[in-house]
Amino acid sequence: MISWDEFHDDPTSLDAEPSSQNARTAGSDRAGPAIATQTAQTKPASSSLRGPDSATNGATLGSAASSAETAKAERSYDAAIAAARPAYIAQPSSSRNAPEAAAEAVNNQIMQQVASELEDLDVEVAQQEIGEWTERVTVDDKRMINCRADLNQLVPFKYDWAWQKYLDGCANHWMPQEINMNADIALWKGSNGLTPDERLIVKRNLGFFSTADSLVANNLVLALYRLITNPECRQYILRQAFEEAIHTHAYQYCIESLGMDEGEIFNMYHEIPSVAKKASWGLKYTKELNDPNFTTGTPETDKALLKNLIAFYCCLEGIFFYCGFTQILSMGRRNKMTGTSEQFQYILRDESMHLNFGIDMINQIKIENPHLWDDAMKREATQMILQATQLEIEYARDTMPRGVLGMNAVMMEEYLQFIANRRLVQIGLPEQFKGVKNPFPWMSEIMDLRKEKNFFETRVIEYQTGGALSWD
Repeated sequence: MISWDEFHDDPTSLDAEPSSQNARTAGSDRAGPAIATQTAQTKPASSSLRGPDSATNGATLGSAASSAETAKAERSYDAAIAAARPAYIAQPSSSRNAPEAAAEAVNNQIMQQVASELEDLDVEVAQQEIGEWTERVTVDDKRMINCRADLNQLVPFKYDWAWQKYLDGCANHWMPQEINMNADIALWKGSNGLTPDERLIVKRNLGFFSTADSLVANNLVLALYRLITNPECRQYILRQAFEEAIHTHAYQYCIESLGMDEGEIFNMYHEIPSVAKKASWGLKYTKELNDPNFTTGTPETDKALLKNLIAFYCCLEGIFFYCGFTQILSMGRRNKMTGTSEQFQYILRDESMHLNFGIDMINQIKIENPHLWDDAMKREATQMILQATQLEIEYARDTMPRGVLGMNAVMMEEYLQFIANRRLVQIGLPEQFKGVKNPFPWMSEIMDLRKEKNFFETRVIEYQTGGALSWD
C-alpha cells in the first residue's frame, strides 16, 4: 500500500497499486492537491490502456473495445477520488438522498406554520381570555380568593406575613440525612432496647405521618395553589409543599434506617382503623376541590374552600399531628430514639408555621368575605374541629392502651381538648372544653426554643441559613 506522501509526489502510483485505492479513507491536508495532480497526470487515454500489443490487435479490438476500457478506467478513477476524500469533507448537496430532502421540506413547512401562528398572536386578547389583569397591579387589587390581579407579580405585597413566612421557611431549610440515626438503629434492633408499647408507638406514628403529609401535599398542589389568587400566598404554598415532601422523606428515612416492613407501615392508612379514619376524614374535604373544573366565585364554592382550609390546617396539621408529636418527643426526652425524635422536632417546627399560615389565610378570607362567616359556617367549623379532636383521642387510645413514657390516654385526651380550644379561638370561635389545662407543659417549652441545642446536644434545632425564626 502506498503512503499519502508517495501519492502526492507520484500520482501515477495509483496505476501501480490499484488494489489499495479503496482503503485510503483517512484524509490529510494535502488530499485536495493530490487529487488535483492525479487529475492532470493519471486520467487515462484510450491508446495507453491497450498496452504493447495495441499495434497488432487494434484492428480486432476496434473502437468499441477502446471505449469500454476507457469507461472502466474512468470508473476506477472516480472510485479512487471518492475513497481519497476525507470523511470531514461534506458531500455535495446534490448527493443527498430522497428521505433527507423530504425531511427538510417537512421541517421548513413546520417552521413556516409556526411563524404564521405567532404573527396572529394577540397578547391583549389572550390575557383577557384567561382572565389575566392587563393593567398595572395595585395593593388594593389583591385578594385571597376570586382576584383578577396578576398572579405572576409578587410586588407590591399586600400580605407581608405570607412573604415573611416564605423567607423564614427558606432560612430554616433542613434535610433528613443530616440527622444521625445510628443510636436509633442499635436501640430498635436490640433485644432489650424498647418495650412492646414503645415499639407500637413508633410504628403507628411512622405509619400515620408517612401518609398524612402526602395527603397535605396533594391538597396543596392539586387544589389550594390553583384556588388561592394571591401571589405571595402562592409563594409560601410552594414552599410548604416542598417541606411536606421533606417530611415524607424523613419518615421514609426513619423506616428504612430501622429496617421496618415498608408494606406494613405504608398500608396502615388502609388496615389500621384509627389511622384510616383520620385519612378518610381529611380526604372528604379535598375531593371536590381536586376536580379541575371546580372554581370559586359563589358563596357555596367559597365556603367549600374555607372548609378545606379549616380541615387541613386547623384539624390535620393542627390537631391530628399532636398526639404523635408528643409521644415521639417524649421518647427523645428519655434518651430513646433520639434521631427519630430530632426528625420530629424539625417537622414540628415546620408544621407550626404551616398552621399559623393557614390560620392567617382563614382569617383574611373572613375579613374580605364577611358574608361567608355566617352562623351556619361557624357551627360547621366548630363541628369539624370537635370531630377531628375525637378522632385523635381514638388514635391516642389505640397507640397507648396502657400508660407509657410518663403519659396515658386520659392525659392525652385532656391535652387534645386543650389544643382544640386553641384552634377554635384562633379562628374566632368560642372554646368548647371548659377548664382543661395542658398536662404536657414541656411541649410548649420545645415549641418556644430559640436556637437551643436539641435534647442531646447533637445540633441546633433552630438551624438557619439566614434570618430569624420563631415558632409563633
